[in-house]
Amino acid sequence: MHDPELYIDKEISWLSFNERVLQEAADTSVPIIERIHFLGIYSANLDEFFRVRVANIRRRALLEEAHDKEKRRWSNLLTDINNKVNQLTVKFKLIADGIFEDLNAHHIHVIFNNDDSRIFNEQLTEHQLTWLKQYFENRIIRHITPIIIQSNTHLSNCLDDDGIYFLVALKQLDNNVQFSLLKIPRLEEDRFIILPTQGTKKQKYVVLLDDVMRYFIDDIYNGFTEYQSIEAFSIKLTRDAEYNLTDELDKSLLDKMSKGLKQRLKADLVRLVYDRNMPAYMTKFLQKSLKSKEQDNLVPGVRYRHFKDFIKFPNLGRKNLKNPELQAIDSQRFVAFQSVFDAISHQDILLYYPYHKFRHFTEFVRQSTFDPRVSEIQINIYRVAKYSRIIHSLMEAVKNGKKVTVVVELRARFDEQANIEWAKLMKDAGINVEFGIDTLKIHSKLCLITRIEDERMVNYAHIGTGNFHESNARIYTDFALFTKNKDICQEVNNVFSFISHSYKRFRFKHLLVSPLTSRRRIYQLIDNEIKFAEQGDKAAITLKLNNLVDKRLINRLYSASSAGVKIKIIVRGMCSLIPGKQGVSDNIKVISIVDQFLEHPRVMVFNNNGDKLVYISSGDWMERNLDHRVEVACPIYDETLKKRIIHTLDLHFKDTTKARVINQGQNNRYVPRGNRKKIRSQLAIYDYLVQEEENDKVQFDAQRK
Repeated sequence: MHDPELYIDKEISWLSFNERVLQEAADTSVPIIERIHFLGIYSANLDEFFRVRVANIRRRALLEEAHDKEKRRWSNLLTDINNKVNQLTVKFKLIADGIFEDLNAHHIHVIFNNDDSRIFNEQLTEHQLTWLKQYFENRIIRHITPIIIQSNTHLSNCLDDDGIYFLVALKQLDNNVQFSLLKIPRLEEDRFIILPTQGTKKQKYVVLLDDVMRYFIDDIYNGFTEYQSIEAFSIKLTRDAEYNLTDELDKSLLDKMSKGLKQRLKADLVRLVYDRNMPAYMTKFLQKSLKSKEQDNLVPGVRYRHFKDFIKFPNLGRKNLKNPELQAIDSQRFVAFQSVFDAISHQDILLYYPYHKFRHFTEFVRQSTFDPRVSEIQINIYRVAKYSRIIHSLMEAVKNGKKVTVVVELRARFDEQANIEWAKLMKDAGINVEFGIDTLKIHSKLCLITRIEDERMVNYAHIGTGNFHESNARIYTDFALFTKNKDICQEVNNVFSFISHSYKRFRFKHLLVSPLTSRRRIYQLIDNEIKFAEQGDKAAITLKLNNLVDKRLINRLYSASSAGVKIKIIVRGMCSLIPGKQGVSDNIKVISIVDQFLEHPRVMVFNNNGDKLVYISSGDWMERNLDHRVEVACPIYDETLKKRIIHTLDLHFKDTTKARVINQGQNNRYVPRGNRKKIRSQLAIYDYLVQEEENDKVQFDAQRK
């Protein structure tokens, strides 16, 4: 199947996903501080989208060797993307305006200086203005260094990728205009400045760092140049996040990555967004100051850039303005035993973050660092927390005489610098640090502990769907399996051996390992369901993925649907598959859930004529994950754990609150509730797991008696 009508462009599908994030900001049933945070998440997502996906499309459209037809395709896609983004920008502004107006009812007032200094003069007291003046002089101005734009200044070279700037126009007495740049020091100072209150403390007032700079802008330039009037409007540049690592082949990957990150600082401009209220003479100056091809990337936007900072907007009101915090639960399969090794020896353990405590994994590593019977620790790292307890434990393990091997993926996008620094720190601590395979990203989530028991070596394995990141584990949903299964542990060890010696060949009977076996085995699993359907037996596939864009796998699912296989899919992000298409995908249903937690696990369930096969996986159904990364999917053999995973998926499909229907129209309509009970699947899953842990506790207590 190669008919383009059978697929949705993945970039357009991604914008549809980000629109679902915007729906959460618009939903008045969501606590208002959370709605502000969703505005920030939407903005952060869009920034990365342009830095990565749009930049990639632009490169393809500009390739000299590309055929005209191909160039037109990419150019048309860029037009479609820009049109969709412009529509969403209008929607974003309306939603944001409504939210901040509603916030006033909760006695939290964000004073936006939307026009000129009169806003502050009218809405702030003399005491607050005096305090703000002192705050500006004592805290802010020391971080500000204007850039005076000369005739030989190349504007885009003066702009950092992650910065927000004011383009300032100083109108002089002779009617000439001197232009200047001011960088807003949002990394050095709080973006949100909470003003002091007088009398009642019930009312809270917040102003933005941007507006404080605009209000006191005369204080920045007075005494350095003469001007009659001054105007300042925000701009933000987005650069291509790609970099070239193909040169200097004799250099180490660590050196090449460091050079690549420096390349990113000067990478091509993808877009420059400016305040749509900017006067024409200033936009003309922008156009003139940019190179000819860069002019096409000027985009009018809202007044305030880097709205992603609003992810950290503080709650100055009551607790109910945010989602109630769910108390992470203990796994009784761990708690019932003195050590993690006793617990895993008793039976396989499955954690589901953030419902379960991530502490169980950090304890797994911590106990391994000093247990006298542990001889070796192997782990692969893609992203970790800024202050990673896991890495510090690994460094302590070396002091205890353990052999520690850490495979660090230096190319984890936007975490490259952090991973380079961690790699150097771990090397200095005596850890054997490896960087994997030059041509493959290491994206699997594996940890293997080798222990001496009864004079023989025994392995304990962790296989997960998410990174070893303590902070993300509080907001990302992910599965983590702990097992002593001899066959699985041996194959996990083989994955580490493959990473170190990619020229060797290993057999994998249990694990699905990209790029070696995943695609072929998934084909076989789908084909088995087709065979059952053709025999008249019940055939079904249930999937949960972040992204579904691999056309070869989509075609396999279309074939399965045509054969009568019932297919249900949960996709958080991109979905190129079109469900419900007559004669092609009649038997496929796709939903997406956006809620308090970010849905991150990948799960595959195949009915297998009633003997269900359940896999958790680190990889999505994308070409990059199947063919260009090291990914691992692991079967779940414990029947109780299989049932728990299947039940959580069932709860998602029963969601009548946060589930959206994915269809060809990409209109993100909510799953109709009808007369069904109102179910919010993330909360229902939490309640279900609490009950399951209670049941396990009763069982273990009975065994002890």
